[in-house]
Amino acid sequence: MQPALTRHLPIAGTYNVRDLGGYPVANGQTQWRRMLRADAMHRLDTGVTTVIDLRHGDELTHQPNPFTDHQDVAYYNVSLLEGLAPNLMGEGDLLLELYQLALTHRQPALAQVLTIIADAPPGAVLFHCTAGKDRTGIVAALLLRIAGVEAGLIVEDYALTAGYLAPIMAEITAGAVARGADPVGFQRLLASEPATVSATLAFIDAEFGSVAAYLDRIGLAPATVDRLRNRLVGEI
Repeated sequence: MQPALTRHLPIAGTYNVRDLGGYPVANGQTQWRRMLRADAMHRLDTGVTTVIDLRHGDELTHQPNPFTDHQDVAYYNVSLLEGLAPNLMGEGDLLLELYQLALTHRQPALAQVLTIIADAPPGAVLFHCTAGKDRTGIVAALLLRIAGVEAGLIVEDYALTAGYLAPIMAEITAGAVARGADPVGFQRLLASEPATVSATLAFIDAEFGSVAAYLDRIGLAPATVDRLRNRLVGEI
């Protein structure tokens, strides 16, 4: 008997590796072991065919990616939040502001990430940042909407992060502070409240019309979107 497939993958050296499979869509569900979202990979070496690292250069310096020169894994680094600076003194939802900035000002980077996933060879694609929460969460939300997953389940997927990251929050905070982050301000960036991603999805609809319209705006061809959808729900 095959073991049951689970959302969280308890891989040694990681805390927040999750499968985007098993979410209901029209006429089926997203496929298991096609698309993985994760926290930092510097603690392990594991079997996937494509890795997309969404971190910036300073993070790579402090925590090098073990897949950088891997002979069997295609490795890409796309710094998703490069140059973005949300207002740490503001009283609103800081993460929502950050996600809106990314969706508005980092469109070429998002298009690059989605194109890499669409064009990846057969096998599991893993995309990650440091915590597997913000940069990874934006990409995961777009992918799940492309697949046809309803917004409520995307919100639930995002919110799962809080429980899995609890054991390493102190480590993540210490690393950020060592790189010059303000400890008080950084604490505001550690949340993963359902309302944040719900508002992010609403922002896409209000600002661009829909996720499909957003993908068109950032330059993704319909054929690329079709390949992404097939990768998530097709029988390849």
